[in-house]
Amino acid sequence: MTFSSFKTKRLRLIFVVYWILLVYIVVALMYWFIALNRQNRQMIQFETEQLKKDSPDYYNAIQQLTSAEKRKSIQYIGEGSIFLLLILTSAAFIYRAVRRQLISTQQQHNFMMAITHELKTPIAVTKLNLETLQKRKLDETQRQKLLQNTIQETNRLNALCNNMLLASQIEAGGYSITKEEINLSDLADECVQDFIIRFPQRRIDKAIDDNIFVNGDRLLLQMGLNNLIDNAIKYSAKETPVAVWLKEQNGKISLSVKDEGKGIDDIEKKKVFDKYYRTGNIATKGAKGTGLGLYLTKKIAQQHKAVILLKDNIPQGCNFTILFRQ
Repeated sequence: MTFSSFKTKRLRLIFVVYWILLVYIVVALMYWFIALNRQNRQMIQFETEQLKKDSPDYYNAIQQLTSAEKRKSIQYIGEGSIFLLLILTSAAFIYRAVRRQLISTQQQHNFMMAITHELKTPIAVTKLNLETLQKRKLDETQRQKLLQNTIQETNRLNALCNNMLLASQIEAGGYSITKEEINLSDLADECVQDFIIRFPQRRIDKAIDDNIFVNGDRLLLQMGLNNLIDNAIKYSAKETPVAVWLKEQNGKISLSVKDEGKGIDDIEKKKVFDKYYRTGNIATKGAKGTGLGLYLTKKIAQQHKAVILLKDNIPQGCNFTILFRQ
């Protein structure tokens, strides 16, 4: 049993014990209210029986006892309601906190499993390719194919490490964004050309307007766009195209990456930007990933005072768009 699974089981056990205690406290509170109310009625009844009916103050005394009974009942209801409200509020707060912790623990566990696979795969492929080049005499075409595959896996490993380092720096507040005037058109074109070289079997279309400039961090913007393109390639079929659009209209700059994959359910559209989150559809489960790409892209957009939107693509798939404010 791993430490993560042990921690999760322990949290679940604490969660169950807590709810048992909570139910016991609520039942005890209700019993306390019923018992006190019954005792109050019995006391008033006893005092009423002690009164003499022929006494001139009999009716005034009855009214006073009735008023006292009502005041006591209202007091018990008020105190019980306040206690119940405090208990339920605390229960809701603790429930949300524990639930968040359970979800976070599960996401971290999934992330560790995914990152282990993501690290081992390119390392294993690179090692195998290099050993093949070392031990066998291959013709130039085969050598170039193996070298290209090795470079592709190395780039994948490099991108993964960059995402992990950047996520760590952002969480710790240790990354200082640099602002400079960047030709976003050239940057987008370079990113697309890089993916065309890395994935020659994929069709990547582009519609990039010339000479669109923004103020920002070149490395972060490049990483954000690379994450979107990589995400589109990863979650769409090989025979479908991926499109990258960069447009400027009415002083607004929009950078879009579209695919024709399975798409994302409406209920999950906001969750995909959460750290470590991966959608639960079949297409996603079969794809590689760590759940950091879209999280970092949203953070990068926020660093540049931009917003990232997720819409359905037509006829199908996803359309991720970053809108820059000028």
